[in-house]
Amino acid sequence: MSFKVLLVYPNLRGMNMLPPAIGLLSSVLKNSGFEVELFDTTYYEKLDDDHAEADSDQTKVDKLMARPFKMPREVTLLKTDVFQDFKEKVDSFSPDLIAMSATEDMFLLGIKLVKTLGKDRPPTILGGVFATFAPRLALSYPEVDIVCKGEGEDALNALCKALSAGQPYDDIANLWIKQKDGVIKINPTKMVDMNANPLIDMSIFEEARFYRPMGGRVWRMFPVETHRGCPYKCTFCNSPSQQTLYQEEEGKSYLRRKTFENMRRELTFYRDEMGAEYLYFWADTFFSWKHNEFEEFAEMYEDIGLPFWCQTRIETVSYDRFKRLREIGCARISFGLEHGNEKFRKDVIKRAYSNDLLVDKLKIVNDVGIPFSVNNIVGFPHETRELAFDTIEVNRRIEAADRNAYAFTPFTGTPLRTTCNELGLTTEDQIVHSIFVNGSLLRMPQFPQEEISKILKTFNMYVRFPKSRWPEIKMAEGDGPEARRIFNLLKDEFVEEFWEADSSSFEDAAMDNMVA
Repeated sequence: MSFKVLLVYPNLRGMNMLPPAIGLLSSVLKNSGFEVELFDTTYYEKLDDDHAEADSDQTKVDKLMARPFKMPREVTLLKTDVFQDFKEKVDSFSPDLIAMSATEDMFLLGIKLVKTLGKDRPPTILGGVFATFAPRLALSYPEVDIVCKGEGEDALNALCKALSAGQPYDDIANLWIKQKDGVIKINPTKMVDMNANPLIDMSIFEEARFYRPMGGRVWRMFPVETHRGCPYKCTFCNSPSQQTLYQEEEGKSYLRRKTFENMRRELTFYRDEMGAEYLYFWADTFFSWKHNEFEEFAEMYEDIGLPFWCQTRIETVSYDRFKRLREIGCARISFGLEHGNEKFRKDVIKRAYSNDLLVDKLKIVNDVGIPFSVNNIVGFPHETRELAFDTIEVNRRIEAADRNAYAFTPFTGTPLRTTCNELGLTTEDQIVHSIFVNGSLLRMPQFPQEEISKILKTFNMYVRFPKSRWPEIKMAEGDGPEARRIFNLLKDEFVEEFWEADSSSFEDAAMDNMVA
C-alpha cells in the first residue's frame, strides 16, 4: 500500500515565482517511493469570499503584477471555490499526510484550508521560515500537528518512512510534535547535506510557472541553489537568526555551498532537459564565496552558456570580478540598498558602509555594463519621513535600471521583529499579513502608516523628477480628487519619460510602486 503526501502551498495569485523548496521536497519524497501531489492556491482568482481584506489584497497584487506584455503560457485561472476544491482534493487523493509550506503572511490562509477538513483529517506538518522561528505559536493552532524547525528534506522524508511503516516518529530531528496530551515533544535541529539532495521535481508545477519576465521579454527561467545562509547580519532578515540557531544547536555555521559538481549537474539539467533560456541564482548573497571559489565557479559556468540573474552586496563589487561575471552570462543583478542614511543604516540595519562607497561601487557595475536594480525599504522602526528622504536622495545619485521600494515587514525570526516587540509596535504572537499589498503594519507616532504609504506611492517620482517638481509630487501624495488627478498626470509623464520595457524584471519594474 502506497503512502501519499499532499504538499500544500498557500499563496496569492500573481505571486508566481516558482517555489524551489516545494519541488525539492517532492523529489525527495518521490525518490523514497511515496506518492506526491500539490495543492497550490496561486491559481485561484479569489481566495476568500468571507473576508474583504483578502479580496483587497488580491486586487492590489493584480495591479502590481500588471505587465505590458503577454506571457507565452498563462497560469490557469481557477474561478471555483478554493476551500471546496481543497476539500475535494483531499477526498479524492486521500493523503496520509498533509505537508504545508507557508510564509508568515500566508500561514492563516493555510490554516483556513486545513480547517475545512474538520477533525477527521490526515495529520498536518508545517514547514518554512515562520514554522522555524515560531514553532510554539504554529502548534497552538489545532490544525497543525507537527512543525519542522529548520530544513525539511530529511525530516519530512524520515517522518513519511515512519508513518508508512507504522513506527514511532517522536525522535526525528527537526520535528516538534504535539502529543495527545498537548505536550510538545521537541527534537534537536540538524542541518541537511545539500549535496545529498536530488534535483528539483519540476513535474509537480504547471508549465506556465517556468516563464518569467526579465529585461523586457519573457524567458523560460529556472532557480538554481548555490549557497544556503548568508555571512551578513542585516536586522530585517532572518539569516542572522538562522546562523544563531544552528551555531547553538549543532555548533556549525549555517552558511555553506553546494559542490561545483552538483551545481554543474543542476545547471545542465535545466539547460538540456528543461529547456531553460535563463537562470536565477537565489542565494541571499551570490558572492558568499570563499577565496578563489568564484573563479572556479566562473570556469565551470562558461560551459553552460545561459544568461542569469543574481543578487549580492554592494561591498562585493570589484571591476575585475564583475567584468568576469558579465563575461560568463550575468545579464542582470540586484543590490539591497535598503536605507540612505549612513548612521541609521549602520545602527538600525547593521550595514556599515558610506554612501560615497555605495555610489562608487555601483558606478563600477555600470562601467562593466550589467543592468542592475536596487531595493529600498521604508518604514523601519525609529525611522522618520526625513530619514526616508535620505534614501530618496542617495537613489538620485545612482543610475540604476530599476528601483524598488517596499514597506518594512516585521517578520518573525528577524532581529528587528524583536525590536518591534520591545517597542510595543508588534506582539510576540502577532502574525503579519501581506505588507506587500497593505503597506506598513507599524503604528509609529513619528512616521504614521499613511505617511509611509505616501512615500512608497511617490518614491520613484521623487527620485527621477527634478527637485523643482517636488512640491507638485507632495501634492500628489494625498487621497483626494485633486491629489489623484495630479498623481495620474505625473504617473503618465513618468511612464512616458522614464519607463522602458527592458527595465522590467521578475522583481517590480520602476513604475510598479506607483499604484493609485
